[in-house]
Amino acid sequence: MQVNAQFGYGFTASTDLYSRYVNPKDNILSPSSGSALLNLGAGPKIWIGGKKFSFSAEGQAVLGFLSLSSGDYKGLGSISFPVLGKFNFKGLSGFNSEGQTGFSIGGGIQWSKTEFFGLQDDAKSKGVIRDYFPTYVVQLGWGFGVSGFGLQGIARYGINPDDSSSNTLNIGFQYDFNLPLLKRIDNPESAL
Repeated sequence: MQVNAQFGYGFTASTDLYSRYVNPKDNILSPSSGSALLNLGAGPKIWIGGKKFSFSAEGQAVLGFLSLSSGDYKGLGSISFPVLGKFNFKGLSGFNSEGQTGFSIGGGIQWSKTEFFGLQDDAKSKGVIRDYFPTYVVQLGWGFGVSGFGLQGIARYGINPDDSSSNTLNIGFQYDFNLPLLKRIDNPESAL
């Protein structure tokens, strides 16, 4: 039995079409914050595997510039740090040189914070605190990949281990760049 595995490194970026974060309950003001505009993320990613299947590890910083609570405005912005291990299949393996569809499934942990650009003084005076809170997350993706580039639609949902009413939801697009494979496309002689 012969096993051929490749190693790849690069980065991943994301655009959330919708994000929603529900803080641990404080019974003071609305704990949620969400946004459907300007949610951008980026971070490093590594892969190990082959054309049909790979495992990857990734981390991102996702900034929601216009995230807010429509029920009780307390401030603007959100930030989250998802760290995931993922199983990638077919076109999303990161090593497929021919264009193909594929899917991914993964899990990990995400730290999130709302009212990132400043919690308003009147909310602070009522006792509202906005610290980073963890959620255990599961992410599903489906998309297309070719020659070190992958584009997939994703949905990531998380629950807080300490407060069952607290959760996170991110829906959008993720873009993956496996740099060694992309370099081979730019310089075909390097693949010889």
